Amino acid sequence: MALRHAVLAALLDGEYSGYQLAKAFDIGVANFWHALPQQLYAELAKLEKDGLVAGRQVVQETRPNKRLFRVTDAGRAELEKFAEATSKPSFIRDDLLVKVQTADRVGTASVIEQLEERASAADAKIELLGALLRQLRGDAEEEEFLLHGERIGPYLTCLRGLAFEEEHRDWCRRIAAVLKKRLTIRAER
Repeated sequence: MALRHAVLAALLDGEYSGYQLAKAFDIGVANFWHALPQQLYAELAKLEKDGLVAGRQVVQETRPNKRLFRVTDAGRAELEKFAEATSKPSFIRDDLLVKVQTADRVGTASVIEQLEERASAADAKIELLGALLRQLRGDAEEEEFLLHGERIGPYLTCLRGLAFEEEHRDWCRRIAAVLKKRLTIRAER
């Protein structure tokens, strides 16, 4: 997947400025695709040049003018083509896992600390994702929303992000506990 597809998908719900797109990425898209704001602005320019998004200038009296972008028919066709293509399998690339792999050969105190930090960060993200899920479904119960909600794609990806963060938090806590216990056992010898 290219950043272009993630941007096009985020723009399906309406017009966004670059700033609004960056905020949308921070909240909803970041659980499956990470991009810095400057990458998003550069991608918007490419997409507009390629005719996949259309931008328009909005004049503001008390603030600088802004540009709003929306997906064009060509952009929707690009997303259709992308959706039909076979997806590549997911893979993990995480420097913390390399550190954990070395835990029985090098010092573990900093690895334990990093695992605990990751668990705390996951807790914060779990809270944000839970709030986003509640916001997306409104007053509807989850199963009702999943069957009859008007737009469930963002909800479904948010569910995946939530499951990932919960599992990641639990794994970090378990591994930190194992490494702490090993340190205690070694110290008692």
